[in-house]
Amino acid sequence: MRVSEGRVTVTVPEQPEAGKGADVFFNPVQELNRDITVAALRAYRERTPRVSTYLDATAASGIRGVRAAANDWETTLCDIDDDATALCEQNLERNDLAASVRRSDANVLMHSEAFDVVDVDPFGTPIPFADAAVQGTKHLLCVTATDTAPLCGAHFESGVRSYGAVPRNTEFHAEMGMRVLLSAMVRTAARYDIAARPILSHATKHYARTYLEFDHGAKVANDCIDELGYVHHCQHCLWRDHDYGLIADPPEDCPVCEKHLQTAGPIWLGRTCEPEFVSAVSEQVSEEMGTADEAKELLATLGAEIDTPTHYDQHRLCKRWGRGAEAMDEFIEKLRDAGYAASRTHYGGTTFKTDADVVEIREATAD
Repeated sequence: MRVSEGRVTVTVPEQPEAGKGADVFFNPVQELNRDITVAALRAYRERTPRVSTYLDATAASGIRGVRAAANDWETTLCDIDDDATALCEQNLERNDLAASVRRSDANVLMHSEAFDVVDVDPFGTPIPFADAAVQGTKHLLCVTATDTAPLCGAHFESGVRSYGAVPRNTEFHAEMGMRVLLSAMVRTAARYDIAARPILSHATKHYARTYLEFDHGAKVANDCIDELGYVHHCQHCLWRDHDYGLIADPPEDCPVCEKHLQTAGPIWLGRTCEPEFVSAVSEQVSEEMGTADEAKELLATLGAEIDTPTHYDQHRLCKRWGRGAEAMDEFIEKLRDAGYAASRTHYGGTTFKTDADVVEIREATAD
């Protein structure tokens, strides 16, 4: 079937029947991801004018790479599957675009050549591509992970094996997954004396997506490692705290209810977005994008999120406190009136970030 996204129209596989896989994978739910990718590529080229080459490392139908080529990037589309590379060539020809199509193992290609921007968007975890992707990236590494259950701790053992961290399935599980992914990518880059710092990240529709800007040198890589650490979380009263470092030093018990704490980490505790870049990306969202309104709304929320490593869910808190929830804007305004920083988050309609702890939140929002 044919699909139009942005400036291009491509042929993609028909959606398979239940229990049957398509020969070449295509995920229509990722249109928002791809629209934001195009906007991010436009914004990054303005930020770093010398960049010109882009690798779609796991191309499948090639829709992401074809869209990059339509935006004047010197694009390479890579896939190990013959049917996929044939479809990539067909979709480039359909749109009268020139790009290089490689039938290759992505890891082999990324170990042998380097590109200004590398995009790794596989089915499942990106970790098997992480080392090669770091070596094959000059400036910006874009990564998608769709294995959200291991990332957020719902599939605990798998998360530990894949990401080299202890994930915990908390009420802020989407953010947990994002920060576990970032920790793994930052640690991978640091092995090669590269600082991989996220300038845009979001967890949307059962996937996590991040854009990591590279800087080179042992000192800047060490600075990134210094932003790793642990979150200590109480499942009973929802209190939490965090500390920096690669050695966990959790409190013996929760200081509020004296129950046992769960510790997750090492996770990325630093910023997941650079507000200035998020604003620049929003400006590059264009009308031909099918998810333009949704993308702009998401980016506006990301740009306004305050810098804390976890978020709260008002409904979960109010249920624990035995009181009814209220309109989010009113709830957040009460926190601000009490002198705390607070913002909504993109993780859900009833989620928020604040520098108040759980006791202070309860007191500040009480009637």
